[in-house]
Formats: sequence, C-alpha cells, structure tokens
Amino acid sequence: MYRKDSMKAEEFIHHEEILETLSYAEQNKNNKELIQKILRKAAPQKTETGIECSGLSHREASVLLACEDPDITEEIFHLAKEIKEAFYGDRIVMFAPLYLSNYCVNQCVYCPYHLKNKEIPRKKLTQEEIRQEVIALQDMGHKRLAIECGEDPVNNPIDYILECIHTIYSIKHKNGAIRRVNVNIAATTVENYQKLKEAEIGTYILFQETYHKESYERLHPAGPKHDYAYHTEAMDRAMEGGIDDVGLGVLFGLELYKYEFAGLLMHAEHLEAVHGVGPHTISIPRVKKASDIDPSVFDNGIDDDTFAKIIACIRIAVPYTGMIISTRESEACRNKVLGLGISQISGASRTSVGGYAGYSETERPHDTEQFDVSDQRTLDEVVHWLMESGYIPSFCTACYREGRTGDRFMSLCKVGQIQNCCHPNALITLQEYLTDYASPQTQKLGEELILKELQNIPSPGRRQKTLQYLEQIKHEGQRDFRF
Repeated sequence: MYRKDSMKAEEFIHHEEILETLSYAEQNKNNKELIQKILRKAAPQKTETGIECSGLSHREASVLLACEDPDITEEIFHLAKEIKEAFYGDRIVMFAPLYLSNYCVNQCVYCPYHLKNKEIPRKKLTQEEIRQEVIALQDMGHKRLAIECGEDPVNNPIDYILECIHTIYSIKHKNGAIRRVNVNIAATTVENYQKLKEAEIGTYILFQETYHKESYERLHPAGPKHDYAYHTEAMDRAMEGGIDDVGLGVLFGLELYKYEFAGLLMHAEHLEAVHGVGPHTISIPRVKKASDIDPSVFDNGIDDDTFAKIIACIRIAVPYTGMIISTRESEACRNKVLGLGISQISGASRTSVGGYAGYSETERPHDTEQFDVSDQRTLDEVVHWLMESGYIPSFCTACYREGRTGDRFMSLCKVGQIQNCCHPNALITLQEYLTDYASPQTQKLGEELILKELQNIPSPGRRQKTLQYLEQIKHEGQRDFRF
C-alpha cells in the first residue's frame, strides 16, 4: 500500500503507485484543461508576507512531463524560470567536488569504482594530500566543497571521513577558506550521521541511482549497496541523526526516466510528510563514460531536450529546493538548462582522486576519474560565462553558518524572504572572488555587475551596509562578511 508517511521504502516509493501515475499521465497528456489547471496551481502567488508556491504532486507533475505539445512545453519552461527567479533570483551557487578515495567494495555496474574493475588504480588521500588539494581549490577561489568517497569500511571508515572534514575546515591559505563541506558518502547508521552532524557538515547527499527496486538490485549485484531498503531509507536516518539538509538525486539513464521522475518526487513528498521539510537539493546527473563503463549499454539514455524538460518539471513540482547540475554536462547543455531551475553548479571539477594539487587548471589527470568531465572550463571562465549570461555567481555559505538550515531555511524560502540575505551575500562573496582570484577581464565584468545589482537590494539600510562591506573587502583586506 502506498503511504508517503511510511518509514518503509517500498511503501513511500510504491511500485504500483508509480505505474498507476505513469498510466494516468499517459491518459491525460493531451488533456489541456487539466494541464492548464495544473500550471495555474503551480504558479507563484503574491501574499502579504511574500510569495507562495504550492508545488505539485508526483502525479500532477508526471502529467506535465508526459505532455508532448510544444506550446505547453514552452509554458512549462516559462513557469519554471518564473519560479526559480521568485525564490533564488539570478544567483548561481558555485562548488567543487573533492574525491578522497576510490576504494569501494560494491559492484555497481555503472560506476568505474566497482570492486572488480582492474583497470583503475586505487588511491586514498592522506591528510597531507587533502591539505594540498584544498589549497589548490582555495587558490581557484572555491569556498564550498562536496566530498566524495567509495564505500569501503576498511579503507574509508567513518573516522577517516571525519578526520578529512576536520582537515578541510582547518586550512586557511592566504585569503582562502572552505566554509561549507557537503558530504556524498554511502548510506550509513544514525550514529554515524550524528557524527557527521557534529563535524558540522553542510548537506548530506546520497543519490538513489534508480527508484525501480528490481533494476536497483540488478545494477548493484553485490556489496552493501545492494540493499535497496537500507539505501532508500538513508535520508530518514540522516534526519533522525540531526542532519537538517539532505540532497536527493537519481542517475538518469539507468531506468525509464518517467519512472525515476515520479519516484524522485515521491521521495521528496515523503521527507516533507515525515520530517516537515523536503530535500535541500536535488541533483540530476546522467550516465557518462568512464573507465570500464560504456554508457551505451544502458538503453534508457535521454536527449538534451528531455533532460531540460525534466529539470523544468522538477522545479515546478518542488519549487523551494536547490537544483544542481555538474560538469558531467557540456557547456552547451548547462547553458540550455540554467534558466529552467538550476541554482547550483560545479566549476573546474576534477573527478579523480588527487586531481587538483600539482596540476594547472587546464591539466586533468584521468587515471582515477569517476566519469568524464564534459565542461572543462576553468573556474574563472565559468564565473565570466555566468555573468555574461546575466547571472550572479555566488560563493555564499552564510545560511549554513547562521543556522538557517532545514525547516528554518525553508520557512524563509517559502515566502521569498531568503533573498533579503542571499542577494547581498552573493554580491559580497563575488567581490571576494573578484579581488582575490579573478582575471582582469572577469574582475571588470564583475565590478560592473555588482554596481548594477546593488540597486536591486530593496532595503536602503542593507544596501548601505553591503556597500560598506564591499569597500572593506576591496580596500581594507577584510573577508567573510555576511547577513
């Protein structure tokens, strides 16, 4: 039986409910009266306290995704853009992944880190190597990392992860500092999630890979990750362990995308129903080529147009969540979908263990890569591109450090009030980047953008305070201001 408030994976991700949803969506994909009703329901509404968005159920959103009318698709794209701008403005948060170890005991058939892959050398960073990696990332200008690690209780125990987090936070190099460490590691126990919380992580991220149980078990033939229920229920244990912000995601291409889309939204509904707060982020990666992995063997790949529509429909259905697209995707693809709901992107990413230190920003080691990086631009080039495209690159981590996490963040986001903090914080952290790391061309473009965007801070007092902070950054060498 389908129950979104159940704590059992097979009840809140209910196979028959998904099949019925897909059937309902197929039957109604040309029902324009229903589709227009769904679009009106999802549209932002101004209230006395700000802006409200109702979002959509997995069934309603699946109808939008199934609709093939090009005019309605354009309406979907327009609404997704309107919702994104209402809650996140033109800000795009920047981050980079940091791979700690590729030792793994699982046998996931889509990942080159699987136990039986003999082509890839195994590597685990020492604390000194992590220090060098972090300094290299700080020298680029990064302030936010997502640490990645294979599942191996001997080589990568929780104590190793905790030590790595402590090392990362401890490194202050020139004006650089990593202010937020998000963690993408295997499903674990409530006790270990409590330890991660005590280590002051940002978001705990875990991709489901696929919500189709039978496919999941086939794609994970051996290892701890084979346990579908334990993996799918991990977010509940994480939140029970005190972690406020969790990040969902599926690996599109492993299973039929409409099935994954419905399952992903059901998971978000479950978190909202049980914990009172949905996912802090949703990631939308696609299967990519890697050592020992040929993505063409998976017959559920999706083209760029379908990918864009999935992103837009997720934004409409879960309006308050952050949406992430990585350097798995090409520059052209990222450019296409940026306005459809994306609020975070990675830049200058390396998906190999030890991929930053000792290499220039244009050099890339490939021996331990988890997947091909399609967008290989430097961070400066990505920042410049964003600003040329009308976006504000943000290196802000203020909400996390000011305690605006979980339901506290969502309560502000849901009425559009979070922008009163996020917009000036984005400008302040962009100024730090421009002053410390940017090329002259990027610095010039950024200074012009900041000057223009200052006028969009509605509060005169906050605008004046922001201007004061900007001057202190540029002329007095001060750093780390935040609202």
